[in-house]
Amino acid sequence: MTASPLNLDWPDADATARCGVALSKVLGPGDVVLLSGPVGAGKTHFARALIQSLLITPEDVPSPTFTLVQTYDTTSGALWHADLYRVSMDTEIDELGLVEAFEDAICLVEWPDRLGPLTPADALLIDISPQPDSRTAHLSWTDAKWHARLADLVQHV
Repeated sequence: MTASPLNLDWPDADATARCGVALSKVLGPGDVVLLSGPVGAGKTHFARALIQSLLITPEDVPSPTFTLVQTYDTTSGALWHADLYRVSMDTEIDELGLVEAFEDAICLVEWPDRLGPLTPADALLIDISPQPDSRTAHLSWTDAKWHARLADLVQHV
């Protein structure tokens, strides 16, 4: 089933963070969220707010740009935050263990184009486009599970 895409306007950084927090409430093990957009679009800001809202114990949430993957214990289970900007080959992704994490962890993946054929078919794609004074998020999915979850999301953002 292909669902219609959903477009959200985020007028400021707080709106971006609120959407991350709202999405966190509907995620569970095995959910993959792909975050795309140019450098500075707000991918890490969105991910940081989402992660911090789920942490059992508050902690700093750094960008995984250099570590490639950061893992967290959350109230919803294990969460993996990956930044694939510096990855150039599928084999590097295999070595990270990310494909296995797709099965039983919540996974947030920045620069998902690097996944190529490893991209999960049931993932939620959030493409963030910076505007002069705001951001627009284009959400798309093919798995029916996202339809009801995202309908709820719109009411809370």
